[in-house]
This record gives sequence, structure tokens and C-alpha cells, in this order.
Amino acid sequence: MSDLNIPEKKFRPELEGVRAVAALLVAIYHIWLGSVSGGVDVFFIVSGYLITTSLISRIGKQGKIHFFEYILGLGRRLFPIAFIVLIFSIIFSYFLLAQTQWKQIIAEVFASAFYFQNWQLAANAVDYLAQNNAATPLQHFWALSIQGQFYVTWPLIISLTFVLARKLFKTPFRKTLLAVLGSIFVASLTYSIYITTTNQPWAYFDTFARVWEFSLGGILALTIPYLVFNKMVNTVIGWIGLGIILFTGILLPVSTVFPGYAALLPTTGVILIIIAAENVSQFNVKRFVGSKPFLFFGSISYGFYLWHWPLLIFYYAIFNVDEVSFRDGLIILLLTFILSFVSTKVIESPIRKLSIKESKKKLAIILLLFMIPLLTMNTFWSQYHERAQEAFQQQIDILDYPGARVLYDESVEATAEITPIASPINANSPLPSFYEDDCFVPMDKSGLKVCSYGETENPDYTIALVGGSHSGHWFPALEQFAEDLNLKIDVYNKDACRFSNDDFNGNLSDTCMEWNEKVVNSLMTDPPDLIFTTATLNREPNVPQGYLDMWKKFEGISTIFAIRDNPRMKEDTPTCVELHGPEACGVPRSEGLSDIPPWENLKEPLKNVYFADLSDYFCDDDTCHSVIGNVLVYRDQHHISTLYSKTLAEPLKAHIVKALEQVDKHN
Repeated sequence: MSDLNIPEKKFRPELEGVRAVAALLVAIYHIWLGSVSGGVDVFFIVSGYLITTSLISRIGKQGKIHFFEYILGLGRRLFPIAFIVLIFSIIFSYFLLAQTQWKQIIAEVFASAFYFQNWQLAANAVDYLAQNNAATPLQHFWALSIQGQFYVTWPLIISLTFVLARKLFKTPFRKTLLAVLGSIFVASLTYSIYITTTNQPWAYFDTFARVWEFSLGGILALTIPYLVFNKMVNTVIGWIGLGIILFTGILLPVSTVFPGYAALLPTTGVILIIIAAENVSQFNVKRFVGSKPFLFFGSISYGFYLWHWPLLIFYYAIFNVDEVSFRDGLIILLLTFILSFVSTKVIESPIRKLSIKESKKKLAIILLLFMIPLLTMNTFWSQYHERAQEAFQQQIDILDYPGARVLYDESVEATAEITPIASPINANSPLPSFYEDDCFVPMDKSGLKVCSYGETENPDYTIALVGGSHSGHWFPALEQFAEDLNLKIDVYNKDACRFSNDDFNGNLSDTCMEWNEKVVNSLMTDPPDLIFTTATLNREPNVPQGYLDMWKKFEGISTIFAIRDNPRMKEDTPTCVELHGPEACGVPRSEGLSDIPPWENLKEPLKNVYFADLSDYFCDDDTCHSVIGNVLVYRDQHHISTLYSKTLAEPLKAHIVKALEQVDKHN
């Protein structure tokens, strides 16, 4: 065959039905199961099939793709409802959601509007310090962002292939395109399998790990004329395909194993349905998913996907719950259906009816009229947020916000009825300053970074602050007295890591274990006086063996300053305090700390280890508190806020002095 035949561009009712099924599955899994269904992967392969068919048809009729007209056509389909949902989300987020989430939502509005939300979520997925971000009403835009990136790049790929096939290779266009799409499929799927294995949270949002799904749809569009089977076979494979789509989310933990090879399952389901629709019998699946109810629902499925998630998030906020009853879930689905129908028929449909060729300027103006109010609202909201932060910072008075000082200085009292510092508008207090200096190794990266602070020229003592974020959040306290004690502080920090030679049954990454080896070599080469690190893990009753083994390496070399891990709260502390008040956000001491310090369970004392316990500055006899001295104790669920850490300087200094006395004695 000299070239590949392409089916005439035509309406395929079974694809509208598949979209309807996928949209409904996404919503049902989100609302009642709290998981993902694989429905997004169905959208991707369907988009790949339809866009490839459309673009080849344009080239066949016009000899090229008019990119501006193509983008306008996409815009009139995608922008109106999406921007309405974004505006709706801004307004309701302002009134319903905790101010602690504003900064994140503002950033996500811009990311969603310009179709890079997936990359923002990918960065957060591997950023240990951002993983406590609460769910926002816009996170589902990640899938639309990937589709938007596909819609922009696909005509460029197809146009370039057309030119190369005709001008350079002198080969049939469609055969050449099949080779190109096949290459993209193999390269992307290979990368997807690799990155899903090594860094699945990133892979889930990575465009390059998903593009094989679109290319598979394009390959199907090119080869469908040759995939013809008898009616009986088509009947069987069609229903198998629908079953695969329906049960993928039950059979596989989609959120933790996708995209990779596992995503071949739902995409195969779509392929089987499309093939089955080529030769239809009375009982073919096409007659079911292509029926009028499915066609109708498919016509509003885009809006249904867009509306369901913000409605769910605002439901959680209004009723202060984290689960949805069956009745309330049905109400959310009904509201989603109504909003989808109204926004599609009243807003989108009239715009889609405008002729691109005859109304280019009018269409462009209409799309700008959707974008401008959205960006204006979000910009003003961002500026208001920044001004409120600055104004609140200017109101800070150390007498009003003494933090831990109320526990160790009898002359200090916290002023009554004061809004806790960093709350609500500035809840997520600044990170320790070494993060701003990029003096840390991110969770997904390898290597070693070391930075020195305090007295770096002629110090009396050197302290190496070693570990992950639970070591790092003590840095603000150390900084407070570094000058007084003439200390140099060397920071060895890696996110989501611990100073240990044990990986805690795989919980610590390979890059963490490699980092530990490099840290040991560095510390052995230039030994510090103290190695400051965490002594315990959460409320575990024993000191982890991996910690002990690491500390023993430094016997006769450096003293280990091992500090007890802080208690952990049940939820994000700033948000809880804003919504429910400090009294509702603590945890019983018995749930935050083990009954006795874990090192008291050691069989043999360690000669080179100084254990420090500041638990009484977090908990009284009964409760571990979320706010002390009008200061938020935590910046999230379990990391000490920078300001509270600073107010712990005096009790920490006392322990450091004792540990240094131990150093002097041994020297």
C-alpha cells in the first residue's frame, strides 16, 4: 500500500459516550472513594485520536494547518467554561477557604489559566516542604494543562512531519506520521515506565510521561481502517473495553502506579471500544455508549469534569468534614450536572457556533473578555494578600508574641486575645534562612551541599547541623546565640532524609542513603565539635538503630548532640487554628510523645552522645499545644515554625553549653 488511508472525519457517538463514562467515573471516585479512576487517561487517548484525525483532515483539505484559526477553535471550546470555573473558584475560595491556602490558590489560578498547573503540582509533589499543601479547588486543572500543551504541540509535530515527508524524505505522509507517532509512543512510554518507577509523584503530572497516551490515540486514528473484525468479535471486545474502563480504578491503585505501563489498561479499553464500533451488531457496545443519554452527557462532560472538584472542595470547607455521605454526594453530582448544563448551553454553545473564518476578531475579543477579568481579579487578590502580610508583620511586638518565653521567663506573659502570629494571613512562616540560600539538597536530587553560618572566621566551636527538615527547623534557634558562643554552624541538609545508615524499610530514598555516605566522609575529613541531629522519630519508643550505628562511627571524633523529635499534630496547624481556634488543634501528650524518652530504653549508654529533650516547651502534662505565647508552634502539621524556633533559643542554648562542656572535658 502506497499510503495509509484515514477515515473521513466524522462524528463518533461512542467517543462522546466514553467521555461521559470517564467524567462520571472521575467524579464518583473523587466524591465517595477518595481516589482516582483512570478516567483522565481515557480523556487523553480520546483527545489524541480526535485531534490527530482533525489535523490530518485539515492538511488533506487545505494542504496545511492554519495555526491561528486552529488555536481560536480550541479557545472557543476550552476557555469559556474553564475561566468561569476559575472565577467562581476565586470568589468562593476568598469567602470559604482558610487564608492559609490563599497563596497556593493564587499561584494555581495563574498556573491553570496558562496551562502549566501540572508542572506546578509536579514540583510540589517532590518538594518535601510543599507536601503539606491542602487540596485546593483547582488541582484538577493539571489534566487540562497537559491537554493544552498537547493541543499546542501536536499541530507543530504533524505539520513538520508533513513538510519532511514531502520535501526531504519523499515518503507518504501518513506512513511517515505513523513512524513519528510510533517513535514518540515508544520514547514516552519508556520514559514513563522509568520515571514512574524512580519518582512516581513527579511522573503522575509529567507531560513527557503522558504524551504516549496521546500518540497512541493518533496511531489508532491512522490504523483504524485496518483493524476490522467480524461483528461477533467486535461485540465481545467492545464490552471488554468498557469493563476495563469501569474497573481500572478498582483493580489498580491509579494514584500511586500511574502513568507507566499500568496506564495501558484504561487506554486499551478505549481502543477496544473504538475498534468494536467499526463493525456493529445489535448488541455492540456502541449502541449503549452511543445512545442519546450518553451523547447528551458527553456533550457536557467537559463542564462536568471542571465543576465537580471545586464543588467537592467547598463542600468540605462549608461542612468541616473530610468524607461525603451518599446523599450529599448525590447532591454534589446534581449541582455539578446543573452547572455543567447551564454553562455549556448558555455560555459555551453560542460561542462555538461563531464561524472562525468569518469572526476571527470577534472570537479573539470574546476570549479576551473571559481572560481579562480572571487575571485582574487574581492580580488584585495577590496584591491584597501581600499587603495584608506586610501590615501584619509591622504589627509584631515581641511582648505580644513571646512564644516559648512564657514558659521559661516568669516576667513574660502573653497578651490575651491576640491573633497568633503568622495567622491567619501569614500562617506559613518563613522557612529557615538556609533554604533561601539554596543550602539544601531537594528530596529528588543527589549530591551534597554545605553552608557555614555564624562565626565563620575564628570560631571557638563548630556545630554541624545534619539531617532533614526535622533537624533543619532548629536552625533559627541556633542562629540566635551563635554569636554569643562564637559558634560556626555548618548546615548539611537534605529534604525527606535522616542521619542514618538504615533506610527504614525503603522509606528513605537511594539519594538519601548516598547523601548520608557523603556526609560521613565530609564530617570525618573535617570533624566538628558537635553533630546536631534528631535523636528520635515521632513518638517511637526506641532510638532507631540506624541512628545509633551512625553515631558510633564518630566515637572519639565528635560529640553527637541528639535532640528529641517534636510532637506532631493531627492536621495542618495554621489552617486548624484559623478555622477552629487553638484549643481545638492540640493533641494529648500521650499521642504526641512516648511515655519516657526513648534513649532511656538503651541497653548501653553512648559515651559520645548528649541527649536533649525540649518536649516541655511543646507540651504540658496533658496536651501538646498548637499555639504557645501567641505564636504558632508549627508552620504545618509537624515542622516547628521559624518564629517559635527562635523563641526556643534560650533553653536550647543551655543544652548546647552543657554539650560543649562535655566536648572540652574529653579534649
